[in-house]
Amino acid sequence: LARSLLSYATAYNIPLSTVDQLKEITGKGILATVDGQEVKVGKLKFVSPENLDQMLAATAIYVSVDGQYYGAITFTDHIRPEAKQTMDQLKQLGITNLLMLTGDQAVIADKVAQQVGITQVKADLLPQDKINALKAIPTDEHPVFMVGDGVNDAPSLVTADVGIAMGAHGSTAASESAAVVILKDDLSRVAKAVSISQETLRIAKQAVLIGIAICTILMLIASTGIIPAFFGAMLQEIIDTVSILWALKARKMTD
Repeated sequence: LARSLLSYATAYNIPLSTVDQLKEITGKGILATVDGQEVKVGKLKFVSPENLDQMLAATAIYVSVDGQYYGAITFTDHIRPEAKQTMDQLKQLGITNLLMLTGDQAVIADKVAQQVGITQVKADLLPQDKINALKAIPTDEHPVFMVGDGVNDAPSLVTADVGIAMGAHGSTAASESAAVVILKDDLSRVAKAVSISQETLRIAKQAVLIGIAICTILMLIASTGIIPAFFGAMLQEIIDTVSILWALKARKMTD
């Protein structure tokens, strides 16, 4: 939202004031001193709780100056063009339980979820609410991975079994908290990352099984006394090398 506002101000040559004493209230908004006045920007409950009847059924941030409610700035929601395809790809990979955790209003979240194919939605969440939602997921539905890009997502990325940060335009806090960082601003890379991880695990299991199978066969042969101890040791090194070379197939998986 901040990038959108700056782009709009630049496009229409709107002068920007100097901001002093900027403070972020996690999950609620920001508090700052601008030209000697206290300005609050963020959720309506934070900005002006006595004016909740002014809440809009749209993506918006609300503004108050010195305690007086000034109004709202609305944004048009543009769903990423690759979002629906990414959800479909994840389902094909066996990721069937897709859950949206968002601080947006339920009416907005439900609309977006319906368009991209997500059936479970939890809206109006603070950062701690997202953590609680992740912890409430049953054990038999683990492992759980979380995708996020903002400062508010950082705690959730740590809580999930695997945190995936969209690092191209995301916050540093999110990237530092995640196990996986997507460097390109492309949501389809999430499905690609899941695919690579699944294939890597499959190859690793194959390498282990190949090593065990060859070892078992050679041990049976060695038990007859046909293979001298020296050659047995050499064959063990060869088996290890074969297993490692097989596992290195995972390196060929690139975007």
